[in-house]
Amino acid sequence: MAIVDRIESLDALLERYADTLGPARQPYTNHNYRVANFCIELAGCGDDAEAVDKIGIACAFHDIGVWTVGTLDYLEPSRKLAAEYLEQIGKSQWLAEIEAMVMEHHKLRTAGASAGPLVEPFRKADWIDVSLGLLRFGLSGEFIGQVKARFPNAGFHKLLMRATGAQLMRDPLHPMPMMRF
Repeated sequence: MAIVDRIESLDALLERYADTLGPARQPYTNHNYRVANFCIELAGCGDDAEAVDKIGIACAFHDIGVWTVGTLDYLEPSRKLAAEYLEQIGKSQWLAEIEAMVMEHHKLRTAGASAGPLVEPFRKADWIDVSLGLLRFGLSGEFIGQVKARFPNAGFHKLLMRATGAQLMRDPLHPMPMMRF
């Protein structure tokens, strides 16, 4: 259970969106590294450089629409940015799996495995982080605590609460448009 401190694809994408993220950059970076570490552990793919690269890309894009479109209805804009990026770097063969990782990461029920083996571990990893570790999906509390200590919250959940409040004011009948069943 080694903690991954650096994923080149993730770091490069976070740098690309640094101005867009503004003061949310560090909280979002830490959230991404927590999710990446939980996903790598759940998928058992720490020695698979391609899988780790996919996870890094999916992490960078999975919530980016919160900042690029300024709303919680961000899954489709995030998916679109990921697809454009994969096309740019010549990795369109990864498109189905990374799109599913982005689109299904807020799914309440199990994600289908048909899009790829990382989709469900990614969904679980995000839920572990969003729930502050209350949901564990088999990961030890010790490992979750170590990852959280290495990549502290830095106000990420406060950002989520503010965005949720703004969405509620904007559209009270659709307060959580990113949720999937």
